[in-house]
Amino acid sequence: MLWDRTARIVTEILAPAVLVATLMLLVGWHAGAAPGVSRWWGLPGALFAAGLPMVYVLRGVRRGKLTSHHIPEREHRMVPLAVGVASVALGLIALILLGAPRDVVALLAAGGTGLLVYTAVTRWWKMSIHAGVAAGTSATLVTLYGPLLLLTVPLVVLAGWARVRLSAHTTAQVVAGALVGAVIAGSVFPALR
Repeated sequence: MLWDRTARIVTEILAPAVLVATLMLLVGWHAGAAPGVSRWWGLPGALFAAGLPMVYVLRGVRRGKLTSHHIPEREHRMVPLAVGVASVALGLIALILLGAPRDVVALLAAGGTGLLVYTAVTRWWKMSIHAGVAAGTSATLVTLYGPLLLLTVPLVVLAGWARVRLSAHTTAQVVAGALVGAVIAGSVFPALR
């Protein structure tokens, strides 16, 4: 059916790893606008926040330990989330020691905070990380570029619709995920930058 196919495409385009990597690159590029700062600081951030955790997940799928890179079973999410937390923590240490711009470090810290919250909640409930990352991305872009980027909010709604349409989450799980993502990105990122 057309709506299901559309929801699957939206789920892939607005997947957490895709949004996180893209956002890290955008924030790195923005931070590099300052004199003497490389525009490419987002690359190592993207590697630690999205690349390495996704490699772990894809290996799990290939070995049959995970059914999909979206990890639909709540009980299978704990170890990949812990790997994500560890990767972000290592990335934070590396980027701080290497003197990365504050915006890149702040974004990685906000992402790590979100991962910790989603990991804690996942023990009991499957909050939508897709919706959370989409909302966090929107909040971060508004913080960096101003209210014009509120135009990204419909993407949060679209990501949530896709997850509900595919029966990956309930409406409550999508709304909760989006609220957590927006609150963390809208508070932790600005506070640390």
